[in-house]
Amino acid sequence: MYAERVSRLAGAVVWTNSPAGGGVRPVLPDGCMDLLWSEGRLLVAGPDTRPYLPEGPARSWTGVRFFPGTAPALLGVPAHELRDLRLELADLWPAASVRRLCGRLAASPDPARALEDIALHRAAGTGAPDPLPRRVVECLEAGRTVAATAAALGLGERRLHRLCLTAFGYGPKTLARVLRLQRALALARSRTPYAQTAVRAGYADQPHLAREVRRLAGMPLGDLLAGRG
Repeated sequence: MYAERVSRLAGAVVWTNSPAGGGVRPVLPDGCMDLLWSEGRLLVAGPDTRPYLPEGPARSWTGVRFFPGTAPALLGVPAHELRDLRLELADLWPAASVRRLCGRLAASPDPARALEDIALHRAAGTGAPDPLPRRVVECLEAGRTVAATAAALGLGERRLHRLCLTAFGYGPKTLARVLRLQRALALARSRTPYAQTAVRAGYADQPHLAREVRRLAGMPLGDLLAGRG
């Protein structure tokens, strides 16, 4: 069973997921990165460009999902170095520090809140976030092209591309596709007809929506809505 709540860290979400039958489902690209806790391990989920299928038997997870573009500053590593990866946090931070954090989480009666506290403490030590990544997301979410986004932010397209690689793990065109996919899924799950979903999410037409869902989610939209993904 999956549950989430708004985090005390601006823009983030705290979530838990426990096995509830039905098999393991893929994690779809969403533009975010996560700090994960499961069975004594602290991990980082990098930005995805394709569906990620967890390996091994289903198990319980706790996570903090960071707003797109904000995790690299907290983790101390550019997003493109973590693209399509799940890594031990000890590969990024000093092993002794990670061991202490694991002990703290293992002893906590509320691992979700303890993990959130770790993220909050880290954020407090890194200063105010760079506002540019959030503005990139806002522009692309509003349907602006990459060129229009660069112009709105006073950036050249090359500089925007470099910024996106560092903040999101991929270029602005891929980010726009991922954000558009999430808009489409939200509309379709609210029972908006597919043709209207395509137009409102920013696709050329319903066949374009179908192609993009297959490319980024690895299965047809109907299968996703039926709970098979």
